[in-house]
Amino acid sequence: MDIQALEAFIAVAGCGSFSMAAEQLHVTQPAISKRVAGLESDLGCSLFDRLPREAVLTPSGQALLIKARHIVDEIHALRSNLSDLSGNLAGTLKLCTSHHIGLHKLPPLLRLYRQLYPQVKLELHFLGSEEAFTAVEQGKVDLAFATLPEENREKLNASPLWHDPLVFVCARDHQLAQRKKLQLQDLADVDAILPETDTVTYQVVANLFKDANLKLQVALPTNYLETIKMMLSVGLGWGVLPVSMLDNSLKTLPINSVPLSRELGLLTRKGKTLTMAAQRFIELTEQHN
Repeated sequence: MDIQALEAFIAVAGCGSFSMAAEQLHVTQPAISKRVAGLESDLGCSLFDRLPREAVLTPSGQALLIKARHIVDEIHALRSNLSDLSGNLAGTLKLCTSHHIGLHKLPPLLRLYRQLYPQVKLELHFLGSEEAFTAVEQGKVDLAFATLPEENREKLNASPLWHDPLVFVCARDHQLAQRKKLQLQDLADVDAILPETDTVTYQVVANLFKDANLKLQVALPTNYLETIKMMLSVGLGWGVLPVSMLDNSLKTLPINSVPLSRELGLLTRKGKTLTMAAQRFIELTEQHN
């Protein structure tokens, strides 16, 4: 079975389009069509329903997709590891990270890794938590650094690296900053500036309010904590930020009875053989954590 044919099949399945898959793999559309047609001929079945503007997986295609991703991952890992046996760590390491971790935790590790293994091409993507989970599960990246999911996910290995305490904050001239005692009910009456609803941080806060039978009033959601910090500092609402981000522009709100935190860490896909490049990055992270 041709590895290029499997890669073409996976790309078309992911894009839902032969032309978009061709752009992704940097080949022509006829080349993609030929590879998929050859795979269908080898397997004796149709893998896609070719609609006017979309390529949709057939039941046979759906059955093949998971196996195909596993086969391609194993072959790439084998090639990389065999190459590494020559003594020069090389290949491509695909990472994704949240903006907060990418800006505040990873730079020293990336710098050191580059110094130790200059032949490895680093491919870095900034994604939200849920997007990072999906990217790892689908094998689009080797490693992800993100806020860890609160519940176990069947396809993910999650390794905690950094405990991240959170606090309620607002601008120093905000109406809430003048109060010496506050309850969650007081926050429910004021606009909140929080990450998007599919993030772990939002879910932590939302569950807290749900348990108290209170409703959140969220304005201007964004996944960038630095942007949230700026909006809070100019008085647009209250929010929740890591303790490590606090400065004189913000005031911690005195809701001491409500401890908040999240776990930041490493995500890999269960059952996936990691390349030597990925293994070395994990070792480096553990050594310097």
